[in-house]
Amino acid sequence: MPSLRHHLDLGAHALKDGSHPERARRDAELLLTHTLKKSRAWLLAHGGELISKELLLSYSELLERRQRGEPIQYITGEAEFYGLPFRVTPDVLIPRPETEHLVEKVIKLAGCFERPRIVDVGTGSGAIAVALAHKLPHAQITVIDISPCALAIARENAKRNGVDLHFLLGDMLAPVAGEKFEIVVSNPPYVSAADRVTLSVEVRDYEPAEALFAGDDGLDVYRRLIPAAFGVLTSGGYLALEIGCGQSLKISELLAGSGFEQIEFVPDLQGIPRVACARRP
Repeated sequence: MPSLRHHLDLGAHALKDGSHPERARRDAELLLTHTLKKSRAWLLAHGGELISKELLLSYSELLERRQRGEPIQYITGEAEFYGLPFRVTPDVLIPRPETEHLVEKVIKLAGCFERPRIVDVGTGSGAIAVALAHKLPHAQITVIDISPCALAIARENAKRNGVDLHFLLGDMLAPVAGEKFEIVVSNPPYVSAADRVTLSVEVRDYEPAEALFAGDDGLDVYRRLIPAAFGVLTSGGYLALEIGCGQSLKISELLAGSGFEQIEFVPDLQGIPRVACARRP
């Protein structure tokens, strides 16, 4: 009878025909451990054991989903961000490592305030807010999303990671009109319609379009969010945004046009401006 190791080899071979052959072995291993509900260490130590027909069928079905391009995180329902575990579904974007630059910047900004009030606009899975709450237990963090399904996922992830957040359903900053915050943070949609064809099949066909695309130039959400953020920030408060490649000049103009000062950009590991930060006078 073929062993677990043999089926792992077959799975890796099958995934080499997929969209990411360089990850074939790792993805096959993740799907097998997910099917078995065992750790990678267990699999390495028990590779000679057999697998039941029922589990083998489940594993084969997961491999087929991955071959079609479905993200591994949606298949397993799990993603890691800032060292924390998150549940993800097709209702929310999969958290990206580059977004950790945004979290790091907000943590630094929060040091300017004794008990900062922070609002995360378009929270999705809640990754940014949960990571911030984990590092800033003294902060009061509100999260907003227009999607009830996304907000339910964010609520689940907050509970899973043992942090307290205030959840609001609504568009942009409308649910907190009249309130004041020291920091507004957001990773909004910023992909242009023209760039849709350049995206990988995982992103283009599986992740929620409303969380990705923002008009012909990718700036539609920023045009609404930036002036709205100015209105809810306290004097001396900060706005921190994730931005797309090549958008820094336009974002700078939008920030300055809304009255923001001390505009700066934080590069990612490739040197691309990834985070825009500005202060309300």
